[in-house]
Amino acid sequence: MRTRLSDLAEQAGVSTATVSRVLNGKPGVASSTRQAVLAALDVLGYERPSTLRGRSAGLVGLVVPELTNPVFPAFAQAVESVLAQRGYTPLLCTQAPGGTTEDEYVSTLVDHSVAGIIFISGLHADTRAKHGRYELLRSQGVPIVLVNGHAPGIDAPFVSPDDAEAVDVSVQHLVTLGHTRIGLAVGPERYVPARRKVEAFTAALVRHGVAPDLAAAQRHVISTLYTLEGGQVAAGELFDSGHTAVVCGSDIMALGAVRAARARGLSVPGDVSVVGYDDAPLIAFTEPPLTTVRQPVEAMAHAAVSALLTEISGDRAPRTELLFSPELVVRGSTGPVRR
Repeated sequence: MRTRLSDLAEQAGVSTATVSRVLNGKPGVASSTRQAVLAALDVLGYERPSTLRGRSAGLVGLVVPELTNPVFPAFAQAVESVLAQRGYTPLLCTQAPGGTTEDEYVSTLVDHSVAGIIFISGLHADTRAKHGRYELLRSQGVPIVLVNGHAPGIDAPFVSPDDAEAVDVSVQHLVTLGHTRIGLAVGPERYVPARRKVEAFTAALVRHGVAPDLAAAQRHVISTLYTLEGGQVAAGELFDSGHTAVVCGSDIMALGAVRAARARGLSVPGDVSVVGYDDAPLIAFTEPPLTTVRQPVEAMAHAAVSALLTEISGDRAPRTELLFSPELVVRGSTGPVRR
């Protein structure tokens, strides 16, 4: 116990006496100090005493499309962390091809009387999908928040990254490096984020004088799957047609683009440049370290949870889509065009 107290005290930056007071539920400890000790328990892998666990304020469903793309686990962790700080217990629902569908998860969550549901890159982002499922939830009094993909007809708060700005800063960066043959490898245009990226990309090519008009700019776009293989195929086509730089719709696609370059004997960034999107964990440690556009995951998670809790409390959160500015992170996968 002596070692345990000293370990916790060191981790939390407090005295062992303070740790003892928190563990024994004694008064006279500041709330921030108490939280620091509880966080130290979690970080060091100790189980919280039952008297300190508290009562959950309710269950909140978190529906994500899949976990193979590292940005979705990052979103899930950020949202779950904020929910836990507010006293709510998150229920993570992960979709996979051939597995449980979004509608099936929603039915289960409603059966468990969740206080609300947060959807990340759900069917609300698919322009071909019907939105009756969300209207039904609202009619049942279930608060919802939709992340990454705007559908104006749904009565709910929306939180999204600014996809247009993400593409603009990517193209600007490559043009500054001297690239005039720039391609875009993106997911299916039926999805709102991909559509926004395409619109911003073609407009940027025209604005920078890289393409004479939007129709010509569209020929520099290849829609594929949001996978490593999809990025590899799309980038391969772009490289084969003489492009010296590729902007990708995700970091996973960008890694596929790097693979496509190497398969053709091209060096990155010596011969061609690649820009990703998301800045998922560990992307900085790829070879070469990937230049990418960082999604503000933490800020978006806080906004989504804040909007949901506003709805749960009976107030109305703004229906205007909250757009968060991304950040270009320049690393080693982009360089000057080779003359």
